[in-house]
Amino acid sequence: MLSLYHDARTPVHSVPAGAKLLVLAVTGTALFFLPSIAWLAVALAVVIGLYAVARIPWRVTGRQLLGLAPFLVLIMLAQVLFTSWQSAIVVGERLLTLVLLANLVTLTTRTTAMIDTVERALAPLRPLGVRPERVGLLVAMTIRFIPVIREQAELVRAAQRARGIERSTVFLVPLLIRTLRMADGVGEALDARGLD
Repeated sequence: MLSLYHDARTPVHSVPAGAKLLVLAVTGTALFFLPSIAWLAVALAVVIGLYAVARIPWRVTGRQLLGLAPFLVLIMLAQVLFTSWQSAIVVGERLLTLVLLANLVTLTTRTTAMIDTVERALAPLRPLGVRPERVGLLVAMTIRFIPVIREQAELVRAAQRARGIERSTVFLVPLLIRTLRMADGVGEALDARGLD
């Protein structure tokens, strides 16, 4: 399975998947109770420090953050227009810290370990009708198909550029068609294997 996992032997990599996901959930919640620019800057610095400890190449992180940059700028601009520049900085720090931390968990945790953790965490809910193995399959497919859809988007853009279309408002239509075709194929494959 394709994953964003970056293989290395570091203290961050050795932390169990369950502990990482718990820290991510607690930190993500705590960030929204920190209204101070200074404290949020400290939290961001700690997460950046964890990247250094995990020996994640900066080009890997930078490439993944390039996709976030336009949304972050738009959100911060909206905050400046409707509230204040201080609020924009707070929101920007929160989002950047949370995305970097989630990305760090993904880069330092094997996909199989995350799926096993999710299935174990949901096992007590089995009497209520929750099927942990199905949720695990859903997590695995989500992780797998995010980069696949990105590749499809790059193929659509390349095809449009080859036709001389640099900027197109109909970019999403061919991407949606490709994605739906792929989803049909995956659905048929799952049906053939007896998964409803």
